[in-house]
Amino acid sequence: MTMVRMNSTIPMTRIHTVKNEKRTPLELYIHVPFCVQKCQYCDFLSGPSDRETRDRYIEALLAEIQAVQGAEAYEIVSVFIGGGTPSVLEAEAIASVMEAVRDRFVFSAEAEITIEANPGTVDPKKLRGYRSAGINRLSLGLQSTDPAELRMLGRIHTYEEFLQSYRQAREAGFDNINIDMMFAIPGQTGEAWRAHLSQVAELKPEHISAYSLIIEEGTPFAERELDLPDEDTEYQMYEDTAAVLAEYGYHQYEISNYAREGYACRHNIGYWKRTEYLGLGLGASSLYRGERFSNTRDMQEYLGFSADAERIRKEVMKLSRNDQIEEFMYLGLRMTEGISEKQFEQNFGEQLENIYGPVLQKYKEIGFLEKSGDHWRFTRKGIHVSNHILAEFLLEE
Repeated sequence: MTMVRMNSTIPMTRIHTVKNEKRTPLELYIHVPFCVQKCQYCDFLSGPSDRETRDRYIEALLAEIQAVQGAEAYEIVSVFIGGGTPSVLEAEAIASVMEAVRDRFVFSAEAEITIEANPGTVDPKKLRGYRSAGINRLSLGLQSTDPAELRMLGRIHTYEEFLQSYRQAREAGFDNINIDMMFAIPGQTGEAWRAHLSQVAELKPEHISAYSLIIEEGTPFAERELDLPDEDTEYQMYEDTAAVLAEYGYHQYEISNYAREGYACRHNIGYWKRTEYLGLGLGASSLYRGERFSNTRDMQEYLGFSADAERIRKEVMKLSRNDQIEEFMYLGLRMTEGISEKQFEQNFGEQLENIYGPVLQKYKEIGFLEKSGDHWRFTRKGIHVSNHILAEFLLEE
């Protein structure tokens, strides 16, 4: 389990941590759709804003939190405040959101509470404010240590500003920090990527997320001719990531995530293991009370009707048994430990091989899947073609 320490400055009367075995674990995702400027590769639901819009958004978010139905049946095990760039908000706004969710939900005493931040948007006061609000994990978006690469990506900060933000976070008491990195970006060489990784690992963050660049439709990058690394180079960059970070004591526990012992992100693991989660805010997705749905992506609709779940929830889907089985497979196989035959049988009352035996054996013989004890997982070779393989786990209704 991730080792987290609750901030001693939070009065315990404000943290509802009553233990009740009947409560179901629940994760919260809170979306803040604001940023200073869009990066060249970004297709997330986010953009610049003025102070009035931000204030109105926080009011709408608080109304949505207060109107959540069924909260009494759950215990919050993790919270992730993402975006956009949540750190463009003042610490007081974040604190008001955290106070609202603590009033509405019972929290686990060891809840992992993360906020995403970009260098240049935080300072010592803001970081101390996050800690006082009970936030115990910080995710800093760096992407690269090279000035030219940062400018090309459209990042708003320099590497020196990142280092300053990182030091300030440590001084504010954050002992669980993630750093986001990106590889296979235009003009990048394998040698440069390995150097970036080593430079960041030397800082000894507890967690590193390393993603390859994906060119998404509708982004500025999609409209340009880019000098991208070829497929073989990108493959080697991915392999080098695991090798370099292993030298610094980081274990790869998911396709794109690496952690020191005890610091794997529990919120992410919850997604891959299908822990229920409730998304709050504009466009946020949920797996809640047996349904998948997303909030409206229309800002004006959200601002006007956030307290009305029926009005703002879109694409509501009641999950069938087959839906749940498929999700168990293609989400669980993202984890390097893979999926458990025993857990599958406990969840669905049927043996894994009765449903997927031929597919599992096919890719085991090719060398893309392997079985270790009770678990099926991708081999290193299989990870690189995982999207193709996962499509074969879809079931006919």
